[in-house]
Amino acid sequence: MSSIKKLAGQTIWYGASSIAARFLNYLLTPYLTLKLSDSGYGEMSLVYAAIPFLNVIFTYGIETAYFRYVQKDEFKKDIYNTATVSLLSSTLFLTALLIFFNSSLANIISIKEHPEYITWSAFIIAFDTLSTLPFAKLRQDGRPVKFAFVRISGIIINILVTYFFLSVCPRIYAENPNSVLLLFYKPEIGVGYVIIANLVQSIITLLLLSKEFLQFRWQFNKELWKQMMIYSLPLIVAGFGGMINETFDRIMLGWWAPVKNEIAARAEVGIYSACYKLSILISLFIQAFRMGAEPFFFKQAEGQDAHKVYARVMKFFVIIITVMFLVVALYLDVWKYFIQNKKMWTGLKVVPILLLANMFLGIYYNLSIWYKLTNKTMAGAWITVIGAVITLIINYIFIPHFSYMACAWATFACYGSMMVISYVWGQKHYRIPYATKKLTAYIVIVVLLFFIHKGINAAIDNTLLKYISATLLLGAYCLFIVRIERKEFQKLPFIGKYI
Repeated sequence: MSSIKKLAGQTIWYGASSIAARFLNYLLTPYLTLKLSDSGYGEMSLVYAAIPFLNVIFTYGIETAYFRYVQKDEFKKDIYNTATVSLLSSTLFLTALLIFFNSSLANIISIKEHPEYITWSAFIIAFDTLSTLPFAKLRQDGRPVKFAFVRISGIIINILVTYFFLSVCPRIYAENPNSVLLLFYKPEIGVGYVIIANLVQSIITLLLLSKEFLQFRWQFNKELWKQMMIYSLPLIVAGFGGMINETFDRIMLGWWAPVKNEIAARAEVGIYSACYKLSILISLFIQAFRMGAEPFFFKQAEGQDAHKVYARVMKFFVIIITVMFLVVALYLDVWKYFIQNKKMWTGLKVVPILLLANMFLGIYYNLSIWYKLTNKTMAGAWITVIGAVITLIINYIFIPHFSYMACAWATFACYGSMMVISYVWGQKHYRIPYATKKLTAYIVIVVLLFFIHKGINAAIDNTLLKYISATLLLGAYCLFIVRIERKEFQKLPFIGKYI
């Protein structure tokens, strides 16, 4: 249990900072859905759907390779230098390439009127890429305080700059167009200021990490680099496929939405993107878990009870995300106010589907440790490619008929398939004694509770009673879990003595 406590500690420290940072970022959603039109929010969403694809290419799995090879004594001295020199060189080349082809890329993602968005995004990706290894180094060295400070500081700066350009500047412009504060303000940029604010965040983040970043030396271990590339290059395929699964549906929705024109298509993208963010709770926990889990899993691999530890981690993970599913799904009438533009509430029906999809994704991240530990990263690439093919096929066939509902079900089918394939394949190569039947039952139970609540809502037209029934169902599930897993919970620090 000490190893579980260690992972919990890492998840709390690194994960809490990631949760805080992403939650602060998500606080922009009600503000942006209020300040921007449906199509304007959709236009911004299209840009942010493209950025993750480019991030995968820019970083090419080098962070995971760093965690893998920094554990080996013969490479500890060279790993950071070699990885940083590689990343710095490739970033300069790829950034120049993006800027050169900005008009073509803008046309591909349906924002042909704004090629400058691609240029600004290229610099965002470049600065974020150069921050990747300093952040990884902080995690590896066990420095959560600075990690948290940098992450949260960057988001706060983003929020302040966004508010300045979208609220303060327009007000000053209306009152005094010649104000010195408007030196860098042009009203026609509009949505572009959201991207500019992100660029400012990325620059400040790298400056805050400059001490870690500048620790590298211009030393390059060619043999180590070859091994890292063999290990990490399949992760590019996996990462690229992952981005198809995670964000490419917005771009496809912009292409094929069953509406009259591009502006209406962007509005559909805006509705879907805003509602997608209501799966925030599960997504944030998954992000937090990954921050703590990746270095933990590699370190734990040398222990005698590693397989049992991984199974235990999975159990606690599933318990937490099933509770989170209920917290969001049962109280959706509360969470919807997170979206200030009421026109976007028409898309709320996708939220339960996306919550389940993100549960599958989180389980898949847990399962994926088998191919990382056995150096079979190509297996991860194949699994993600299969998921990407499922995403593309479903969206291609059904978006023209069902708009963003097709995107939601494609995400569900994709992540569900990846989860099942990874489990079956992984058990053949690196068997871990997961409590599969029990964990499957937990997922089925929360889905049934959701449908019970949906039936109650249909029968009772009383808001207070709806919230009472939601609370009773959530409480019943929590009591059920505590009773079934009493022995496990009794081993936990702090809360164990009360169970």
